[in-house]
Amino acid sequence: MTESAQAVREFKMPDVGEGLTEAEILKWYVQPGDTVTDGQVVCEVETAKAAVELPIPFDGTVRELRFAEGTTVDVGQVIISVATGGGAPAPEPEAAPAEAPAAEAESAEPQGRQPVLVGYGVSESSTKRRARRPAEQAPAAQAPAPEAPAPAPAPAPAAPVANGTPVSGADRPLAKPPVRKLAKDLGVDLATVVPTGEGGVVTREDVHAAAAPQTPAEPAPAPQAVPAPQDAAPAPDARETRIPVKGVRKATAQAMVGSAFTAPHVTEFVTVDVTRTMKLVEKMKADKDLAGVRVNPLLMVARALLVAIRRNPDVNAAWDEANQEIVRKHYVNLGIAAATPRGLIVPNIKDAQAKTLPELASALGELVSTAREGRTSPADMQGGTVTITNVGVFGVDTGTPILNPGESAILAFGAVKWQPWVHKGKVKPRQVTTLALSFDHRLVDGELGSKVLADVAAVLEHPKRLLTWT
Repeated sequence: MTESAQAVREFKMPDVGEGLTEAEILKWYVQPGDTVTDGQVVCEVETAKAAVELPIPFDGTVRELRFAEGTTVDVGQVIISVATGGGAPAPEPEAAPAEAPAAEAESAEPQGRQPVLVGYGVSESSTKRRARRPAEQAPAAQAPAPEAPAPAPAPAPAAPVANGTPVSGADRPLAKPPVRKLAKDLGVDLATVVPTGEGGVVTREDVHAAAAPQTPAEPAPAPQAVPAPQDAAPAPDARETRIPVKGVRKATAQAMVGSAFTAPHVTEFVTVDVTRTMKLVEKMKADKDLAGVRVNPLLMVARALLVAIRRNPDVNAAWDEANQEIVRKHYVNLGIAAATPRGLIVPNIKDAQAKTLPELASALGELVSTAREGRTSPADMQGGTVTITNVGVFGVDTGTPILNPGESAILAFGAVKWQPWVHKGKVKPRQVTTLALSFDHRLVDGELGSKVLADVAAVLEHPKRLLTWT
């Protein structure tokens, strides 16, 4: 059975997160000729938010990988085609009412991006239609010629019709804009394509068929995957290296520029003695009741911030520009900025305000480890309300952090260092850190921002307040 007689299904790049428009193919797990089954992961892609594995939603044999590793692909583009079985096309159905062909042509090429489930493409029923062979184009639709002189050439077809409206310029191949763009991208001249759509319309399948290599004798061997483009190694005397900006880094750059120039930032600082908190951390690590719980200074900072938000709930809000409203949140999705090999990401702990200290510690540990492994899901990075960035792990004292878009505040936790400090009237070595709180001045005025920062510092200086303030 030739490949042309097989049923070929195409898997499109899905929208693996809300509103994403593109993704980079990081790795293919299959090659042309491999057998795949429904639900099998065929590739890993990186979106603007995370790396995601894509399972294919049908069985078959891989026919073609449309893009190489390292290629950025728009959502909705076909990334892999699969031969799902053999057999001749189904018999032609009975003639439909007069208006049916126009309706079929209308539905054949849906406009706009179709909604898809995460990790799955558009269902077959919504995009696939049986191509009609040129010989099957309904001749009854043409009126018989009044006279039929013997060797006269076949009469010219009636003016083509699109969506029930005659189209002028019959010499120009009929195709919708997305199909014309596809033909241009594949280097196919539409004038040479045999149309199979209703009314002589050229379809995507027609263009792909015209672009495919012709093998009249016997099927060609399965095409090999296009090798991934390799970054050119810089010459020994090179003075510059250019690195494409894409994926997480590209999204981060766009988000930070948007945040910096839309939300009026204010940053306040406080230096605080955290010696008691650091001692408490060491005691908690040795507590048998907390065995298996990851206890560290960041956990205590997170708990202190949650206490401060509970005492000052107006800080936990968002600015709705379209409706000119302040949206106060009655939950805290606590973001934790995490440095990963793919760039900075900010996953968040959902409903952090409702978690006990052990639950918060467990959620924080899982969030950080998942981020470092590059397996944070897009859902984990959506809906954040406030964020903590731990710049202290890099030995940095403090900074002026930029708000995560859509959030009201971000707290920078600096390095904890031994410093001379006046304690109980005497200068003693104490463990000290600097906190910086940036906030959106449309939502948070100076008084509110100062109260939040002061409360965080007070809890870290005297952690016993956790017992009385919560």
